[in-house]
Amino acid sequence: MVDIHSKGRVAVIQAASVIFDLHGSINKAISLIKEASEKGAKIVIFPESFIPAYPRGLSFGTKIGSRSAEGREDWLRYLNNSIVVPSDETRLLGDAAKKAGVYLIMGVTERSNGTLYCTVLFFGPDGTLLGKHRKLKPTGAERIVWGEGDGSTLPVFETPYGKIGALICWENYMPLARTAMYQKGVQLLITPTADSRELWQATIRHIAAEGRCFVLACNQYVTKDMYPTDLVCYHELNDCPEVMSRGGSAIVGPNGDYLVEPVFGKEEMMIADISLDEIGKSQLDFDGTGHYSRPDVFTLVVNEKRQESVNWIRP
Repeated sequence: MVDIHSKGRVAVIQAASVIFDLHGSINKAISLIKEASEKGAKIVIFPESFIPAYPRGLSFGTKIGSRSAEGREDWLRYLNNSIVVPSDETRLLGDAAKKAGVYLIMGVTERSNGTLYCTVLFFGPDGTLLGKHRKLKPTGAERIVWGEGDGSTLPVFETPYGKIGALICWENYMPLARTAMYQKGVQLLITPTADSRELWQATIRHIAAEGRCFVLACNQYVTKDMYPTDLVCYHELNDCPEVMSRGGSAIVGPNGDYLVEPVFGKEEMMIADISLDEIGKSQLDFDGTGHYSRPDVFTLVVNEKRQESVNWIRP
């Protein structure tokens, strides 16, 4: 059981990937994990698809009805630098979590056979890969890149510092997905994102107040000169701004107030001390799946069964 008076230090890492470089991104992450641990963090959080990159600005040569040979070359590079789960690369991340003694929440592009998924990996302080969450619905042109997760990867993990779960980027605009996480008792909701708009700040503050939970929002700070210039379709970036993602990571308390205000325009490690007492205090007047719910009027059904394209019936 989690002690309702538990306190812990969290680190939200606003940093850029080593773009399209699996091992370069892992090595950067390992260095940042160590630094966060030295600052006393017990929970360390990385952005959406930190490994090997959120491929902002690229189309991989796709148009409705056609794909280009040049785009397939960049796609192959992205595919080959994505992470298999589990693998030697996940073991490197687990080892880093163990050496630092932290819970590690890492945004990755996960490779499974010929499909990629936008995934969050959860590691324990003993280095164990606790589980993962795959994004349920990629947004817009992300659907070219990532497949859809299913209800089998909606975990909430109990830790000494609170119950941790994640929804990725615009999954947080899915009211029923949020409700499922609230019903599971999430206390630290991790929201890795690629959204740096002002509107996103309204979103994460609303979710914290609605869920009576801490929201740990983590984005990248990325500039165009960080992209490898030998991408076959590098010219697609010509019309993109110099700052590709301005950040906006933040830490929000369970009443919707900032514990750490959003940071824009630079890489930053954001540190905060959190106490589950603050959740208890906030629930005096609101608990969306408890005393403020009306199950006689509203109900939600969640299918957590793993969906398979092939089911074998053997004699």
